[in-house]
Formats: sequence, C-alpha cells, structure tokens
Amino acid sequence: MNANRQMDWPFFDPHHRQLKQDLSTWATTHIEHAHADDANVDAQCQHLVRQLGEAGWLRHAIAGKAYGGLNDSIDTRSICLLREELAWHHGLADFAFAMQGLGSGAISLFGSETQKQHYLPRVAGGDAIAAFALSEPEAGSDVAAMRCSAQRVGDGYVLNGEKTWISNGGIADFYVVFARTDDAPGAKGISAFIVDANCPGLEIAERIDVVAPHPLARLRFVNAHVPASHRIGESGGGFKVAMATLDVFRTSVAAAALGFAARALHESLQWVKQRRMFGQALADFQITQTKLADMATLLDAARLLTYRAAWLRDQGERITQEAAMAKLTATENAQRIIDMAVQLHGGMGVKKGCMVESLYREIRALRIYEGATEVQQLIIGRELLKAN
Repeated sequence: MNANRQMDWPFFDPHHRQLKQDLSTWATTHIEHAHADDANVDAQCQHLVRQLGEAGWLRHAIAGKAYGGLNDSIDTRSICLLREELAWHHGLADFAFAMQGLGSGAISLFGSETQKQHYLPRVAGGDAIAAFALSEPEAGSDVAAMRCSAQRVGDGYVLNGEKTWISNGGIADFYVVFARTDDAPGAKGISAFIVDANCPGLEIAERIDVVAPHPLARLRFVNAHVPASHRIGESGGGFKVAMATLDVFRTSVAAAALGFAARALHESLQWVKQRRMFGQALADFQITQTKLADMATLLDAARLLTYRAAWLRDQGERITQEAAMAKLTATENAQRIIDMAVQLHGGMGVKKGCMVESLYREIRALRIYEGATEVQQLIIGRELLKAN
C-alpha cells in the first residue's frame, strides 16, 4: 500500500498536500519515538508542546490570525492530517498537539476578545499548556449529570466539586472548566470558565496512571474563586460550548487512530519480510498475506470515513452522524489492525520497547475518550431515526 496515494483523493487541496509533506519531513527529523513512562511523561509532554509551538504547528489548532492562529477558522482536514502524522511518529506528540487545540477550543469559538488575546497566542506558541475539564466521577458520557458547581458571589463565581480524567492535569497553565451555575435541569444549567492553574482552591487531588502514560489528573475545587470575566460565553451556555468544541476535534480522534494503525501496518510489512520461519520469509505464507490484506483494507475504509467527515465539516456541513461513524470505525479498526500486528510479531510483539507493543497500549484509550464506541453507536442510530 502506498500511503502517499491518499493525498490524491479529492478531499484534499494543494495546501493540504504540502502540509502533509512538510510535517512528515519535520517530524522525521525532530521527533524521535520514545516510550514515555511515569517518571518523565510530564517533562516529555512539556518539551513536545514547546517543540510544536516553536515550529508553528500549533497555529493550526487555534482559530484567528490575530491570536496566533494560521487561519481565522480551524481547518478540520489540516487538524486530521497533523494528528495522523504525529501519531505515526509518536503518540505523546499527537496528545500534546491535540490537547492544545481541545483545551483552548472553547476560547477560540466562544471567548471574549480579552480572553482570546490573553490565552490563545501563548497556546499557539507553545508557551502555555491548555486543558479541557469536563468529565466527573459520575458524569462522563452523561455530561448533563454534572455536579461541580459555580455559585455567583459578588464579582465572580466560587467553584466546588471535582473533575477527573483530565488530560494535561497537573501540567496545564489553565483549564477550561464546566460547572453547574443554577438549578436548571440537565444541560441547561452548565456554564464554562477559564481557571488558571495557580487559582487558590484548585487542587490536583490525584495523578492518574494509565496503560500508555500521559499527563492525567483528578482535579478538586474547594471554594475556588473565579472572576466573572473568566466565564466563557453566556451563563447556562456551557453545554453548547462543550459540544461545539468536541465537534471540532472528534473527527481528529479518528485521524490519530489512523496514524497508529498505519504505523502498525508499516512495522508489520518490514517485519514479515525479514522474519524467517520454516525456511522462508514470514511474508511468503498465504496466511500472512491475508492478514496484511485485512489490515490495509480496514485502514483505507477508516481513512475514507474520516476524511469524508473532515471535508464535510470544512464545507460548513453538520457532521454529527459522519463524525460518529468516523470515530467509531477508525478506532475500532485500528484496534484490530494493531492486534494483528502484535500477532504477526509473535513474542516480540509484547516485548516492552517494541513499537507494536507501544501502539497496542496507545490505541486502547481512543475507543473510550471523546465518546466511547457505544456512545457513537447511539448517536448514529439517533441521527438515522431523526432523518427517516
């Protein structure tokens, strides 16, 4: 399979093809894959954010030329191409890029002029690390069950409650936090706030270790005072802010899965050509060839759905169903591809330090975060029923 042929698809414009080529050259030179561990993951992530900012790649994750962004709106296809390429090279580099976009996305989309000027240029330059604090111990996929509160007091709000599974938790310079501002039922009473990391009353209650080390934490707010000027958008409009932000970046989760899967296929092709068994190369066995065929087909099917969704969004279309299909298919297919890659590598596939072993740990979380597979299925079913 010639991966470069995807850039000939009609989803892409000339500047997308140039972006893919430029990033591939830069990443090959500047990003050496290293297995993050609990001892160095924070420092690695901080270093990668600085690298990505200094090289100008984070400008793609910011909307508004006046605030350091490359364009006045986020180009979804560019975000997807960036995440696919970065994931191919280094899972933590993809994470670092994605979280700068997701963590600041609410400010790009709904922030005041003052908020944009203060935060976005630093995010684009890699000088400030952003985080998106939505999930709670009892409110993950069910955002409307949120309990973290923000009570209006004088010239600001006082936040109390917890957030968990917060990416960049513990290293972020600021958090976009969603909290309940009134007793309105469900999603109607939620508002969004910018909370600086040094805000009194904000605590890192727990650092969370996962199978593929990334900076993650549980946050606790104890009478944390946030100025009213730090509220993003209207009071009670937080659910809209959260969903609009996720809508921009959900398709890019599929793209990251493509990068992991493509690397697994690449590693497998190299391995089976040089690994000998019973007097011949592993590649000479028909059963190996059928595995490779399945891997390549699953990858291209996911790519087509992913870039269809990205292209549609860039045309201004509503892509709730298409993004869900892309995220579901790309993450599930990538899991299957990487599992086959591990199987083809045999014992080497589970050896710590082997690329496919690293990919096996990296891919698992993508089937859960920003809407688990089962949630995507519900979204697709609901959209089908609405349309027919």
